[in-house]
Amino acid sequence: MEKKDLRIVYMGTPDFAVEPLKRLVEGGYNVVGCITMPDKPAGRGHKIQFSPVKEYAIEKNIPLLQPEKLKDEGFQSDLKAWNADLQIVVAFRMLPESVWNMPRLGTFNLHASLLPQYRGAAPINWAVINGEKETGVTTFFLTHDIDTGNIILQEKIKIEETDNVGTVHDKLMTIGADLVTKTVDKILDGTITTTQQSVLYEDPSELKPAPKIFKETCKIDFNEKAQRIHNLVRGLSPYPAAWCELLDREGNATAIKVFETEILNSGNGGEPGTFTYDKKNIDVATGEGTIRIKTLQYPGKKRLSSEEFLRGFRMDEIAKFN
Repeated sequence: MEKKDLRIVYMGTPDFAVEPLKRLVEGGYNVVGCITMPDKPAGRGHKIQFSPVKEYAIEKNIPLLQPEKLKDEGFQSDLKAWNADLQIVVAFRMLPESVWNMPRLGTFNLHASLLPQYRGAAPINWAVINGEKETGVTTFFLTHDIDTGNIILQEKIKIEETDNVGTVHDKLMTIGADLVTKTVDKILDGTITTTQQSVLYEDPSELKPAPKIFKETCKIDFNEKAQRIHNLVRGLSPYPAAWCELLDREGNATAIKVFETEILNSGNGGEPGTFTYDKKNIDVATGEGTIRIKTLQYPGKKRLSSEEFLRGFRMDEIAKFN
């Protein structure tokens, strides 16, 4: 079968899903339709905002479906009418079996980790938060349990000390797009082989999860080691961002976001949360070591370097970081 004859339905929503879709379309693959999340109001004006995948699909005149519920009979009837041979899922939603089992060649997913490690909603964040030195992307066939299907292909990248979740995301987006087209090519030419995830580990306790990130996940605990705090900040920057509280001398707390830090030393610099500062730097003691806050954001203000922040804020009114 030629690539132009293989009918592909593509499912995805955010920026991460656009690059693989773009690679397929520009590579001459036959994408007969896209499925993305329904439009939602966003921002202060609550204006309706299209998903990045929808914007690209409209630009390329690709038919589009935006179901509220994936089990809806009307949606599934419309999907079936596209007569897909293959479905590809990148950063979308958990599919019911009636959807992922519909095409004759199955449905594969691009996941932003080296499965079976970091199954779940936030694999890039957790790999950086946990201080991993490498990560990657995996294509695998969908099955009943989330992120557990047979692996098709994987590709690794290094996580550098200077990386944060934003830079790792962009690297994985690029190699992920390549992996999607390589996977489709193997399906086309009949050379595909798969690996069961269960043969890649002996004990499920070896597996590191990647659950959804919530606000409390992002809270900095200064009783932790400086390295752990530094990795937390890297793993949440630029979005959704780590945060902590500034406690004034009367006990009032103000939440600030922290986007960039530096580890100063391995020794304890004092009681966790206490700090020193000068015209350029804010250094906070942790459970082990001292962390320098380099970029932060005060509520209602723009993101600033610590030097810019210190020009307009009176640190002598602050008792500690919490």
